Amino acid sequence: MSVPPSNRLVTLTVNRFAAADTRAGMRRMATDHVHLRGLPGLEFYRLLGTGQGVKLSLSVDPRRWARFAVWQSRAAFELFEASPWRQQERGLVADTATLLLSPVRWHGRWAGQEPLGRAAAHASSGERPVAVLTRAVIRPARLAAFWRAVPGTQVFAADQPGLISALGLGEWPLLQQATFSVWQDEASMRAYAYQGHAHRRAIARTRQENWYSEELFARFEVQEVRGVWAGLPSDVC
Repeated sequence: MSVPPSNRLVTLTVNRFAAADTRAGMRRMATDHVHLRGLPGLEFYRLLGTGQGVKLSLSVDPRRWARFAVWQSRAAFELFEASPWRQQERGLVADTATLLLSPVRWHGRWAGQEPLGRAAAHASSGERPVAVLTRAVIRPARLAAFWRAVPGTQVFAADQPGLISALGLGEWPLLQQATFSVWQDEASMRAYAYQGHAHRRAIARTRQENWYSEELFARFEVQEVRGVWAGLPSDVC
């Protein structure tokens, strides 16, 4: 049964494996589906690789893997967090961190689905950090143009005003890419998104040259941090 967006909880979990076991993340990308498919309360999920550093690039971090999930409720998520499967996962990784997110504004599709429901916008409290997910499937005929233009606009400098953290994500090499960034507030996020000349020019080109066959944009409020997420206190809420 579909749940109103205001009741949904979105999570992004990032697991980092030990240097001695760089293949563990890749193995779990294949085996975790057995448990996650059909898990009660889990409406949508994707297992994602990550890039190196804080930008969208062709580089890959073999030790760091992410899980994006949409839950029917916080209660469903808490049951998962307390499950033996999740406890075992924690024991296999060097460290794990999860952001609990409340959807504020979104539109688009992911694998033909609307994981957060139909496009909508809700009022935010304005008192919590803001997270932004952008995800797209790049048309094969536009790959060269995309990789020439976009990475330069997705360099999140360490001194970018208001930027807390940024992460490049991907499902399939080259074709299915995403960025996830966390900002101190909406004002700093908007300043980067709408005042940066290179960023605005790249957005315009995506429309003019029809780069994407599918895309999703979502903005969230960060409700809580589980584990250590650089730049964010655990008591965000």
